[in-house]
Amino acid sequence: MLYGKGSRPTTHRPGEITYGGDNPFSKSRSEFTKGRKQFMKITFVGKKLELRQSTKSWAEKKLSKLDKYFEDDADIKLVIGKIRDKFTIECTVLARGTIFRVEETEDDLFLAIDHIVPAIERQIRKNKTRLSKRLRSGAEMAPTETDDIFKEEKEFNIVRIKAIPKKPMSPEEAILQMNLLGHNFFIFENSDLSDVSLVYKRKDGDYGLIEFQ
Repeated sequence: MLYGKGSRPTTHRPGEITYGGDNPFSKSRSEFTKGRKQFMKITFVGKKLELRQSTKSWAEKKLSKLDKYFEDDADIKLVIGKIRDKFTIECTVLARGTIFRVEETEDDLFLAIDHIVPAIERQIRKNKTRLSKRLRSGAEMAPTETDDIFKEEKEFNIVRIKAIPKKPMSPEEAILQMNLLGHNFFIFENSDLSDVSLVYKRKDGDYGLIEFQ
């Protein structure tokens, strides 16, 4: 992707992002959404990284393209972090009770942001029939060159059903059991909550815990 002079942010050193010349992406959200009464709520989270307004403005502009799919009450959470020399962005969209989640990792922060919307569109494209009642009324996807690659899944073929013993345990015990089984996730009865929870292994090597509400 090419950017005109003065329009693309330049990284001078880790964590420092500035613009040269007249920056069209320094506009506020109100300027991007002029004439609209509402806009999807976007929450930014920086993981060991201070997020500048230029980064947020760039992300808001890109994510505004999702407006044609989701209603105004949709919530978007963007978690941006940096591990070594790479930026990782986790984008979660909550719309009409359905959760969309994508993760992108790039050397360039703004390139990672650029990839978020196409990644979510691929999810929608693969499940467009099932999602039809959960998207904005009249939402349509223009044909692309990748339509043959990301064809819609017609059926979810369940090939195995597995029973799990109901044994109360702590999240730490659940992680141990998950690792002993060689799995990437494990459902268990959380003894701390007296309810069902799920632990999983993240791509960065750490672990996550999901508590059902």
